[in-house]
Amino acid sequence: MVRRLSAAGIDCVVYDAYAEAVKALQAPGVTGTGSLEQFVAALRPPRAVWLMVPAAVVDPEIAKLAQLLTAGDIIIDGGNSNYRDDIRRAQDLRAKGIHYVDVGTSGGITGGEVGYCLMIGGEQPVVSTLEPIFAALAQHAEPADAGAGTATRGYLHCGPHGAGHFVKMVHNGIEYGVMAAFAEGFNILHNADIGKRKRDADAETTPLAHPEFFQFDFDIAQIAELWRHGSVIRSWLLDLTARALAEDASLEGFAGRVSDSGEGRWTVTAAIEEGVPAPVITTALFSRFESRGNADFADRLLSAMRKQFGGHVEKKTGG
Repeated sequence: MVRRLSAAGIDCVVYDAYAEAVKALQAPGVTGTGSLEQFVAALRPPRAVWLMVPAAVVDPEIAKLAQLLTAGDIIIDGGNSNYRDDIRRAQDLRAKGIHYVDVGTSGGITGGEVGYCLMIGGEQPVVSTLEPIFAALAQHAEPADAGAGTATRGYLHCGPHGAGHFVKMVHNGIEYGVMAAFAEGFNILHNADIGKRKRDADAETTPLAHPEFFQFDFDIAQIAELWRHGSVIRSWLLDLTARALAEDASLEGFAGRVSDSGEGRWTVTAAIEEGVPAPVITTALFSRFESRGNADFADRLLSAMRKQFGGHVEKKTGG
C-alpha cells in the first residue's frame, strides 16, 4: 500500500511494531518512524492515519492514537473490523473532534501490484478529502462513461460509518461460499476413481453400487487450468486454485485446518437478524468449524449411539 501511494506522489509516514518492516519501506517520499509518538509527530496536521491491523487489536491501537491526535485528524481502519464496532468508534472519536472512516479492503497479497477494491464508510466531506488516497490504492480501470462513478475504478463510498465494513463483511461471506463450492467440486473430481479402489465388504460400509461409473483418473491441476479459459466459473479465486494445484497437486503441504477471521460469522448473524436465508454461506462457515476438529465430540457421540442401539463397532480411520 505504501509503495502504491508513494508511486502516486503521496508522501507517507510509516510505523510498524516490526522495525524491519519499516526499514524495508524507506525510500524517497517515505519516512520511517520507531514509535507511535514519532509517527504522529512526523505527520502534518490535519493527519490521515491508515490503520491496518487484525480486528482484535484495532480498539487498543485507536485508544493509543486518540491520545496523540488532535481535532480534525482522521483515523482510517482498513482491516476487517465488525461494522458495529465502526459505528461505536466513530461516536467515541467524534467527542475528541477526530474523524473515523472504515474501509473494507479486498485484493489479497497481490493488491499492491494490481490495486485494491475499496469499500468505504464515513461522512461524505471527510471521505472526499481522502479520495486521492483511495484512487491511488484502487484499481485504475476507467469508467465507461462519466456517469459510471468510482465503482469501476475500484473504490466506492458505500454510506455512513460502518457501511464500508458491512459491504466487505458480505463480500467475505460470499467468498466463503465460493471457496467451499470450488473445494467440494474438486474433491468430487479427486474421488472419481473410487470404483478402482478396494472397499471393505461389511455391515459398516455402504456398497458402491456401480463402480464402473467411477473409473476416472483426472489431472485435477489441468482441469483447474482448463476452467480458467472461457468457462462460466472462471474467476480470480479459480486462478489462485489453479496456481495452488500446480504447485502441489496432492496438497500434501496442507493439513486442511481452515480458519475464519470473523466476517463469515458476522454475515450469518446479519442474515439471521434481517430474516434473510443464507444457507450456502452458513454451511461454508460451519464446514470451517468442522475442519478444525470442532465436531469431534459430536462425531464420537454418534458412534457411541450407533453402538448402543445396534452394537455397531466403530471402524478405524480410513475405513
